Amino acid sequence: MQRADPRASVRHLVLDELSGGMVERLDAPSASFLNASGLARASPMGMGLYRIEPVGKVGSVRTPTVQLDVRPKDRLGLGRLLFLLSYAGEQGFRPDAVAADEERDLWSALAESLAQLAERALGRGVLQGYLTVDESLRTVKGRIRISDQISRRPGMLVPLEVSYDEFTEDIAENRILRAALERMGQVPGVRPEVLGRLRQLKGKLDAVTRLPSGAPVPPWKPTRMNLRYHAVLRLAELILRNASAESGEGKQQTASFVVDMAQVFEDFVGTALRSAMAAYPGELRLRYNALLSEAVRDSDRLSVRPDAVHLLGGRPVVAYNAKYRAASDAGASLTADHYQVLAHCTALAVPTAWLVYAGKGEMKLRRILNTDIDIVEFPLDLSLPPSDILDSIRDLARQSWGEVARVSASSTTGG
Repeated sequence: MQRADPRASVRHLVLDELSGGMVERLDAPSASFLNASGLARASPMGMGLYRIEPVGKVGSVRTPTVQLDVRPKDRLGLGRLLFLLSYAGEQGFRPDAVAADEERDLWSALAESLAQLAERALGRGVLQGYLTVDESLRTVKGRIRISDQISRRPGMLVPLEVSYDEFTEDIAENRILRAALERMGQVPGVRPEVLGRLRQLKGKLDAVTRLPSGAPVPPWKPTRMNLRYHAVLRLAELILRNASAESGEGKQQTASFVVDMAQVFEDFVGTALRSAMAAYPGELRLRYNALLSEAVRDSDRLSVRPDAVHLLGGRPVVAYNAKYRAASDAGASLTADHYQVLAHCTALAVPTAWLVYAGKGEMKLRRILNTDIDIVEFPLDLSLPPSDILDSIRDLARQSWGEVARVSASSTTGG
């Protein structure tokens, strides 16, 4: 369970997300940072020993003395994890764009991937675009902001409150990229040659406004003009959303990259299924709210929210729920999943629901006694290549739509 490099000053600990944990010696600051990161729980046992237990998250935490990796179940590789994360972020970058050699750690994979994608994006120079600037000037430039002029300078002719578009490098795309390069450059343990590349790339963006710590990521829209930035921006957003790096006392640095695999799986299935179901009539909506009970007061109503619902003519026809943990996983109950899906079918008045879970196995149809409801268990093997995983989602879409068409035809003919 523990893999330590005797030549390194930082001990490397590895946990499976479904394991029972391990007992290790930790210094108090590392234990405190580990608990604060949310990746795992470190409980003191005395004599400097701590019991380290996973808490349902995966990722990596690094302190000056220890690095803890919590790996996804079934030992999914880094490439697969980054693929799921990027696809859930609206298909940001291709799997082959991620330098996630399975023998390397998460930080190396992220740093190398960011460096490679940034080099491609900046290879033809820094992207420029139009930025709307609001200024007070003594001459007219662009358009006068009449309301601001009246409220701020009543009765005055100058200076003028104006807005104009400036063609500049200081745009959202470059601000996001600079912030990600800075953050990865602060991660302890990044190989010197990669760190040098990250710093060189950031140097090309020194004229770009730096995002303050904790500031929201500025919005941007993928267009033909910023096409060469699409891949690196999706990875940059991934880093800024899930990773943190900071300096402590002196030059001591800590870093964390923590994700909730249950949420990642739900987001991935929803995004991929919405894309696959676009080939069929109707509309797929994610996190669909539906009432389960009637009540005099709205506050007393019970509601359900399937992960995805396909509507035809505005009416729900099939529901989907994504479950990262299935019956074979520790602490999970497939029966509870069935109860939940049964409630979804009842509230939506749909005859079939698909329970998509992460794992290997055969698809199973369960007919619920004393009802007209079918629940289909659909395994999604995340150890497969990304193209095969997406093929499985397309197969899910094809089969679920086929069932909708069959039921619709049967009701039309009275059969």
